[in-house]
Amino acid sequence: MVSSRFATAAAGVVVSLAVSAALWWYFDVAVFLLAVPFVPFLFGGRGGDDERPPVRTCPECGFRTRNQSFEHCPRDGTRLREN
Repeated sequence: MVSSRFATAAAGVVVSLAVSAALWWYFDVAVFLLAVPFVPFLFGGRGGDDERPPVRTCPECGFRTRNQSFEHCPRDGTRLREN
């Protein structure tokens, strides 16, 4: 399945090439406007869940966080557990 980032980048390139073709046809000047902001989406990493820190949960109140600076629950002080 195609990721949304790749689909957005591909749509941006197609639109920019269509605009370039329209400008070339209308002004009779070859100008290609490639969408440079979309290039990082094409070559960026997948950014899957493996790169994110694990969710840590308070067994008492259910507080959840991915922030590694939290070792204890801010509500009741119970030590957080990884899920």
